[in-house]
Amino acid sequence: EVKAEIARTDTKTALLLAFVGAVLAGTWTVARDLPLTVPAVVVGSLGLALLVGAAGLLLRSVRPNLSGRHGFPLWATLTADAIGAAATRDLAADIAGLSRLAVAKFTCLRRAVDLTLAGGALLILAALLTAGGAA
Repeated sequence: EVKAEIARTDTKTALLLAFVGAVLAGTWTVARDLPLTVPAVVVGSLGLALLVGAAGLLLRSVRPNLSGRHGFPLWATLTADAIGAAATRDLAADIAGLSRLAVAKFTCLRRAVDLTLAGGALLILAALLTAGGAA
């Protein structure tokens, strides 16, 4: 069950990372050709900074943890006989480690979603300020 949660988190993270990247690229493409007011630049810059922060959290979430304390990083250092002994002895530790990993990934994902929402709201406000300044 824990491995399935980790897989779902990784899928959500990948989709959100692609979305954030597209918003960053689209915002840059549109904004560089517009006559922006100072308030729009300030608000838009804050929005972009939040999106960059969200991307950083998402990248941290998918970064592999190769500390070697449990699971396959540990198994890579053991002989075949030692792996069998470790697998029967360390099942609870592996489940606990995977559970901590899942919680850490979900925490990063949740924070990234919050930053994405706030950054998106600021970009919408910047667009409204730009449209209002152009009118």
